[in-house]
Amino acid sequence: QVQLVESGGGLVQAGGSLRLSCAASGRTFSRCAMGWFRQAPGKAREFVATISGPGGNTYYADSVKGRFTISRDNAKNTVYLEMNSLKPEDTADYYCAGSTAALDGTPWENHYDYWGQGTRVTVSS
Repeated sequence: QVQLVESGGGLVQAGGSLRLSCAASGRTFSRCAMGWFRQAPGKAREFVATISGPGGNTYYADSVKGRFTISRDNAKNTVYLEMNSLKPEDTADYYCAGSTAALDGTPWENHYDYWGQGTRVTVSS
């Protein structure tokens, strides 16, 4: 059973940067595609980024492309989300997710089996 714990959220001014981490437990981590999703106040949860199990393939939502970078270190069972040039509209609870069914990565919520509890990111003007 895979368990995910996010960290690194906080308060940052617009234009700043944050690095989120997601620590995973479980022996099958390297075989799981990983993703980041977020839910802003009053809005539905949305896809942010995904990375394949081996780490060679990534995909981003248009809203964060060029600003965010997803990466993983399978030796440490950890996935990261580097967020640069943050905007107030990036304010949300950010969730780490893992999929045992999609090694190549997937942007679809229903493909993910495991979810972290979330970490809050607040970007001030």
